[in-house]
Amino acid sequence: MHSGLEDFPIQVEIPVQWGDMDAARHVNNIIYLRWSESARIAYFEKIEVDITFMKGVGPILGWQDCKYIFPLTYPDRALVGIKVEEIRADRFMMLTHIYSHKHQRLAIISKQAIVPYDYVKLAKAPIPENWLHNIKALEGWE
Repeated sequence: MHSGLEDFPIQVEIPVQWGDMDAARHVNNIIYLRWSESARIAYFEKIEVDITFMKGVGPILGWQDCKYIFPLTYPDRALVGIKVEEIRADRFMMLTHIYSHKHQRLAIISKQAIVPYDYVKLAKAPIPENWLHNIKALEGWE
């Protein structure tokens, strides 16, 4: 565990691939968002959220941003931590930090809004109670 990730209940380690870099010789900006997505999926699996996106209520990404702090390059390992920062009436807000293992420093901060979405009705849905319970348990809020 990286010392900056103690507060993140889900942590994923991802090797930087040569092909993750772009013409500027650092990891392409979109790759960081993919790594954030991988951590989000691990979080959803941990809190038992259906990620088949085919039946009933599931998560949908409503918004995201990314602050680029330090460029990662090959070879390295990205250490990705994710947590829920806030629960709102119709969504929850997630925070992702990505660290460089090689340089032992923060590289990226990304935030996401996750909206419950009914994939049958094709409409927003209330946050399911089991999501709220499992988020609070994972985050240590109970």
